[in-house]
Amino acid sequence: SDRITEVVKDLAAAGAASQSPLLAGRETERTKAYVVITADRGLCGGYNAGTQRATEGEIKDDVLHGRGYSVVAVGRKAENYFRFRGYNIAASFGGFSDNPTYADAKRIAAFVMEAYTSGQFDRVELVYTRFVSVGTQEVVRRPLVPLDRDAISGGDGKGLDASGVPADFEFEPDPSTILETLLPRYIEARIYAALLNAAASEHAFRQRAMKSATDNAEEPVSYTHLRAHET
Repeated sequence: SDRITEVVKDLAAAGAASQSPLLAGRETERTKAYVVITADRGLCGGYNAGTQRATEGEIKDDVLHGRGYSVVAVGRKAENYFRFRGYNIAASFGGFSDNPTYADAKRIAAFVMEAYTSGQFDRVELVYTRFVSVGTQEVVRRPLVPLDRDAISGGDGKGLDASGVPADFEFEPDPSTILETLLPRYIEARIYAALLNAAASEHAFRQRAMKSATDNAEEPVSYTHLRAHET
């Protein structure tokens, strides 16, 4: 994801221009969509609740300001949570939360891009749990579509050759054509990175939850043994 972002930046720095709707923001954002990534299963502590609450807070803010919303639920827990509470679910994907593949990200990206270009959504955001370390994960909300022009600007159009000396890139075909082709791949990579972060976070949460359950189970066992010994 980081690498493809750098390539897009370099294309922009080399003079690439694109009329892709993925880059064109709407003057008025009537409907926002949230791609909410949770687990397919429970028993993972507060992992699912974190993303669900964060999304729910944003939806309430949208309703308060007269904006429409849609939920793209990734993970069965997200689908069950928002469907049970009567929220508008535009699509749902599941069955791969603990081991996502690029093909899974591609299916989600295809739906998001089609819905955005057709006008169903005016803005799409990712809500997922970012993996920082084994002991630290955080719920984040990141813009997905339209692409943030600031995020793809600032490249220098250069890379490093084998000796570490900056070298000019030669783009073939022209940078604009490459950028137009690369934008969908960029969105796929962003979603895939979010899925991987979420999967790693899910495993970390589940590991802590299982350890806590084991520790809690051992306490009464130890107490029972102690009482039996005293008797």
